Amino acid sequence: MSKYTRGEFLGFGAALAGAFSLGRLPVVEQSASAQPAASGTEPDLIVVNARVLTSDPSVPRAEAFAVKNGRFIAVGSTSDVRNLATSRTQMIDARRMTVTPGFIDAHCHPNGVEELYGVNTNLRTVREIQAAIRQKVETTAPEVWITGFMFDDTKLDRPLTRKDLDEATTEHPVSVAHRGGHTNFYNSKAFELAGITAQTPDPPDGRFFKEDGELNGRVAENARGVFNRVGKRETFTPEQRRDRARTGMAHMSKLFNAAGLTSVHNAGTSQDHILAYEDCRRNGELTHRAYLMIRSPQAFSGLKAANIHTGFGDEWIRVGGVKFVADGSASERTMRMSTPYVGTNDYGILTLTQEQLYDAVDDAHSHDFQVGVHANGDVTIDMVLKAYERALQKWPDSNRRHRIEHCTLVNPDLVRRIKASGVIPTPFWTYVHYHGEKWKEYGDGKIAWMFAHRSFLDAGIRVPGASDYMPGPFEPLMAIQSMVTRKDSKGRVWGPNQKVTVDEALTIATINGAYASSEETLKGSIAAGKLADFVVLEQDPHDVDPDEIMNIKVNRTVVGGKTVYGG
Repeated sequence: MSKYTRGEFLGFGAALAGAFSLGRLPVVEQSASAQPAASGTEPDLIVVNARVLTSDPSVPRAEAFAVKNGRFIAVGSTSDVRNLATSRTQMIDARRMTVTPGFIDAHCHPNGVEELYGVNTNLRTVREIQAAIRQKVETTAPEVWITGFMFDDTKLDRPLTRKDLDEATTEHPVSVAHRGGHTNFYNSKAFELAGITAQTPDPPDGRFFKEDGELNGRVAENARGVFNRVGKRETFTPEQRRDRARTGMAHMSKLFNAAGLTSVHNAGTSQDHILAYEDCRRNGELTHRAYLMIRSPQAFSGLKAANIHTGFGDEWIRVGGVKFVADGSASERTMRMSTPYVGTNDYGILTLTQEQLYDAVDDAHSHDFQVGVHANGDVTIDMVLKAYERALQKWPDSNRRHRIEHCTLVNPDLVRRIKASGVIPTPFWTYVHYHGEKWKEYGDGKIAWMFAHRSFLDAGIRVPGASDYMPGPFEPLMAIQSMVTRKDSKGRVWGPNQKVTVDEALTIATINGAYASSEETLKGSIAAGKLADFVVLEQDPHDVDPDEIMNIKVNRTVVGGKTVYGG
């Protein structure tokens, strides 16, 4: 039995005090015509002289729209919408710039604390990484961990090793985390404190990598857990932790808005995250909408005890699904597949068994949660689908919309089963472009079925866009370019069969993202009754060279009718 009462959970650091209000999402009328304003109903804002790409299939293009109380109230021609204005109405002349619904990232890990306070190892040479660690050492007591973040092994001048980190410091344990989130690099001091030697066997759900029989510093998946239990850590008071979390989330809101993001699904939410969102909201610093996928076991237990489940909340902060992780990483080449990585006998790593998946999915599903399981490889996706199919048979729900987070490597049968079960895949949308140098380790045969946006659309699956930031950049325009061209940063095409059109990419980036959180009646398109979240782009993605889409400038981002960036 859970140790939390409903009242105790609702008091978790006051995290839920103001954000969540019970109730179903509103059903909105989809009206595309502009009607004269009745007394007291005049718009707060109108946008005219625009190229509006609505993501509404009934009226895909428009010139103008009106907003009142944070929602669209009319969409149509410039002349019709202009007639709705009064002397009190704010008017934006878009000067023929392109307006789209606010972009939605359906899988992200916003935090901001590392970005503001951590040791950034997103560098391009080993020497620079060593210098960043040494700089932190100067202000850190001996024996205290030095932790780096955003490292990317394939973008470095040469492989990083344990000995490289030893050259930076032997008095501190060092951990350099790969931006993918599934592997870390450690120095000898860290291995010593953890009691790990070259003779230590790998756990079933992780790996200590070796070279010539010696530990090379790289550790994958749950083998990293032993390091979390040793050494000294930098400590903060509860007040300091809370302030850092709030400041970090406010920072992420600004970065998201500058990229045109108005809604983000947090794919690893804990109690501290909930509190950070609430603190930002209270301070007027939360300028993106959050769908919270719960990963913390403590938070999940508390929600269940309080009879809170997916959908609880409001248009700013909403409880989403519960998140589990079943295998490794695409960018770090640890995902579990039915065939090995090129030139190896390595099939990747599972982090959950089939029975563990059954138990986890049954528990969450039976408590009315949407479930999102991290599964990259085809073996793991099959395991997750078995768990979903079983739960849906035991407790039928035709609209639960369970998710497969990343769902990287598929095949025709997996696509068929995903469609049949009403499951939502959330493949990486910036990966082809940003991580192109990694795909040679998979081979052309696999790449043709990786990040399979085209195959999902062709099967009638409403696939959303997902960055997984930090592992992938979150910029939606980079994502649109990546999906449209399937080119990496050096121009090589990976899996051209999975290309989508610009219109399809915009659909993925907007209304399909809303569908993944069951909010498609609330946002995701520019239509009367929906939340007035939109982005003004200085160029139309249809008009520029496809290889230049990511360079289009965001002129303005608006959330709930209020400008949060630009303007």
